[in-house]
Amino acid sequence: MKFTASQIAGILEGEVEGDATTEVSKLAKIEEGTPGSLTFLANPKYTPYIYSTKASITIVDKAFVVEQDITTTLIRVDNAYESFSKLLEYYNQVKMNKTGIEEPVFVSKSASLGENIYLGAFAYVGDNVIIGDNVKIYPNVYIGDNVTIGDHSVLFAGAKLYSETIVGKHCVINSCVVLGADGFGFSPNETGAYTKVPQIGNVILEDYVDIGAATTIDRATLGSTIIRKGVKLDNQIQIAHNVEVGENTVIAAQTGIAGSTKIGSSCLIGGQVGFAGHLIIGNNVRIQAQSGVGKNIKDNETIQGSPSFGYGDFSKSYVHFRNLPTIMKRFNAIEKKINDE
Repeated sequence: MKFTASQIAGILEGEVEGDATTEVSKLAKIEEGTPGSLTFLANPKYTPYIYSTKASITIVDKAFVVEQDITTTLIRVDNAYESFSKLLEYYNQVKMNKTGIEEPVFVSKSASLGENIYLGAFAYVGDNVIIGDNVKIYPNVYIGDNVTIGDHSVLFAGAKLYSETIVGKHCVINSCVVLGADGFGFSPNETGAYTKVPQIGNVILEDYVDIGAATTIDRATLGSTIIRKGVKLDNQIQIAHNVEVGENTVIAAQTGIAGSTKIGSSCLIGGQVGFAGHLIIGNNVRIQAQSGVGKNIKDNETIQGSPSFGYGDFSKSYVHFRNLPTIMKRFNAIEKKINDE
């Protein structure tokens, strides 16, 4: 799909400086621009590239001053970075604007499909499923019985939603995500073997939740595993049964959260953090990467370490740890001197 400089300026409410009929069909970094591509200049350290870029169109701030000859057509806007982000979102919407039902698919007769949906090939839609308007379901997605999916949500190829899962509006579920698999519930018996504890709850995603590829969220033993509004989860995260993640919390890759832990709102959690079960994590908590959390955390704390403790204390302790060989050498020298006396 091609766009002219004039069309792009209209979308961004910008001003064209150069040939308004110039066409582009792809995006590029300014230092890698090629004919037919669109780029932007926001960081001043990249300014030299605007005079050598081969990109056909470049988005710049209105305040940008041209000091040398350029070949690229400019679109001047109030904020180049924000405008380029807006254009990326628009481009993504156009690219993903698929509708209709491909073949083959399986859709239960008891399922309810909303208007203007896309259902990709080899998708499976079970009994009593409710799918809202403008939902995009890509190929090889499995949707179990009694699942509900809200308006404008997107399920990418290979996602699996087990029975009773509820997905809100404007959610994004990436490839290989599994929602609603059984929680890790087993009880030892008198023979030393383990008996499976039935997991009869479900998973609930509220509105505007993003789930990264290959992340798994287990169904509750009873009740619900709940991901609140606006939560953003990275790839390869494990969330166990009956966990609750508060609004607008962000969690980086490879984090694992054990059963029944409750995480507050607006938390920032680094990669590879491990949570023990049945914890209460406050609001606005910051947890550094690779921390091991084994106790409750109050609001607004920042922690690090395994087991984790206060970030400031950890930093001070780490300085001593790195200097431990030198400290021990001095200690041994003092001890020897005392013994010699």
